[in-house]
Amino acid sequence: MEADEQIKQFIEFVESNYLEDLLKANQKGLKYIVIDFSALSKFNPELAGLLLDQPEETIKACELALEHFDVQGFKVRIKNLPEAQSIMIRNIRSSHINRLFSIDGVVRQKSDVRPQVTSAKFECPSCGNIINVLQLDSAFKEPSRCGCGRKGKFRLVSKELVDAQGIVLEEAAEDLEGGEQPKRMNIFLKDDLVSPLSEKKTSPGSKIGIIGVIKEVPIILRTGAKSTRFDLLIEANHVEPKEENFLQLDISEEEEELIKELARDPEVYQKMAASIAPSIYGHERIKEALVLQLMGGSQKMRKDGVRSRGDIHILLVGDPGAGKSALIKRMARIAPKARYVSGKGVSAAGLTASVVKDEFLKGWSLEAGAMVLASNGICCIDEMDKIGPEDRAAMHEAMENQTVSISKANIQATMIARTTVLAAANPKFGRFDPYAIVGEQIDLPPTLINRFDLIFPIKDLPDAIKDEKLASHILGLHKDPMSEEPPVSTELLRKFVAYAKRTSPELTDDAIKEIKEYYIMMRTKGQGEGGIKSVPISARQLEALVRLSEASARVRLSDKVTKKDAKMAIDLVNFCLIQVGLDPETGKIDIDRISTGISASQRSHIVTIKQIITELETKIGKTIPIDDIVAAAKEKGVEEEKVEEIIQKLKRSGDLFEPRRGFISKI
Repeated sequence: MEADEQIKQFIEFVESNYLEDLLKANQKGLKYIVIDFSALSKFNPELAGLLLDQPEETIKACELALEHFDVQGFKVRIKNLPEAQSIMIRNIRSSHINRLFSIDGVVRQKSDVRPQVTSAKFECPSCGNIINVLQLDSAFKEPSRCGCGRKGKFRLVSKELVDAQGIVLEEAAEDLEGGEQPKRMNIFLKDDLVSPLSEKKTSPGSKIGIIGVIKEVPIILRTGAKSTRFDLLIEANHVEPKEENFLQLDISEEEEELIKELARDPEVYQKMAASIAPSIYGHERIKEALVLQLMGGSQKMRKDGVRSRGDIHILLVGDPGAGKSALIKRMARIAPKARYVSGKGVSAAGLTASVVKDEFLKGWSLEAGAMVLASNGICCIDEMDKIGPEDRAAMHEAMENQTVSISKANIQATMIARTTVLAAANPKFGRFDPYAIVGEQIDLPPTLINRFDLIFPIKDLPDAIKDEKLASHILGLHKDPMSEEPPVSTELLRKFVAYAKRTSPELTDDAIKEIKEYYIMMRTKGQGEGGIKSVPISARQLEALVRLSEASARVRLSDKVTKKDAKMAIDLVNFCLIQVGLDPETGKIDIDRISTGISASQRSHIVTIKQIITELETKIGKTIPIDDIVAAAKEKGVEEEKVEEIIQKLKRSGDLFEPRRGFISKI
């Protein structure tokens, strides 16, 4: 089809389909119009075919056709390409060059917006002739000669600039089979695709669909010559944000019926818990908690703009070989959007975000890390105790405020990380000491532990009956690997979670009453006689109870949180608190065991010893014999070993020092 014919056809097509849109866009001051490919293929299939095979010429013809309607400088954007034109980055080959395709992926990097010259006008000083030179390559071109015979030294009169920006698109993790390395591609955006409105669409971590022309870029060697190898780049024609959370799974009507039927089943919790990791024996409570974690509570936005998180964070601390990693790996497979990271292979930048040198348009650009990429999904962190303390500190903000702030190399940015964290760690000395307190054996900073809603210690103690069952379960699996058929298939489980996430349950008065009674009962339990009162449960656990009960209602696809849901949440929180937060000295639950590392009974002993030292200081003077302190403490009911332990603690914290052996002084 000739170019004149193409322009004619486009004028007719715009007149019949898009005239109103064009006028509206012109009134609003927009400089582009979005054309639906399916409408074009209905109007003229030949023209639609040309658009796919020769996109640049055809789009230019359409832009020329728009000038017929008295609008200047309008760009044409194409959307809704057929399925056949959708391609994965890894499958791009040389035969696809200079053709139009649609590509989905996650934005990993984004450079700054910079102006770029498209054409320049030069004046010949000899004859005054104006020469227009199109700037298509990366090097700035000047005219070589003029019609009057002059060569070189032309004067630059004017140049046309457009805004340009580069982003790096990476394949989305859910489109990949197994643990393949996702491939990347440079995308070049210009004109209205880099306007402030569309900037929001392309922030790192967001999922977008790009429709664009695949082009080759010459690689320049050090010698200045062009290489025989070429690089690929996609010049974007249209960018559309993809709904990137659980709503993107396609659920057919039959599957919807299956999901609703499963939700009505009275044993839905047990069935789903059994399907989480059928190959791992036992750990029923943990599996129940993982089902609730997949569902999550509902996120709430308050009037003052404060967001309360709906994600439930879970920490598994257990002996080696107890199946923690297997549970975590399995969760990374079930969750509709998940990232798995482990131990020493994790840095703060890899978890949150990093600033990298941008090769594409020079300068610095932001690159999203695992917690930002798993936004609206689950971030599974294995071997958490092996991560360095500085790197672990990066998680605090992402876990509580659900944002990642970065301020490096003149980039100040805040990215959204609405991520659920499932972490696993080993105890301090590799294995739990059955006689010591669990809380003291978790080798993680109290500030981080406090952000987990549920903490499960997994102890591996010999037990004849249990060991016999475990052995037959594992050996049976080795004999016939396909024997363990989960009650709910992985595919259905993923779709169930995606479907359940669409409901946002509300608390009923019965559920509120149940949670409130439990909270107040636990708080009053801690108020013993005299000394410092233990804090059995804090407001963070109260929020955890609300989140867990909302998640429990989601399992039933209910929009009301009932008393039964609240009871289930209370059971789980209580189970964790008894295992982790029980203070053996008082027999009471004490949240400080976990959240500050010093229990209330210890704190009250520390206060007692400090009082004794102050009293003795007034009687004896600055240097106090340790024996006197021990004797005075005995009268107040503190044992000798405790006194020595507390004195060591105070010396370490810098409150006391030992001027000579057997004596101490205050600093």
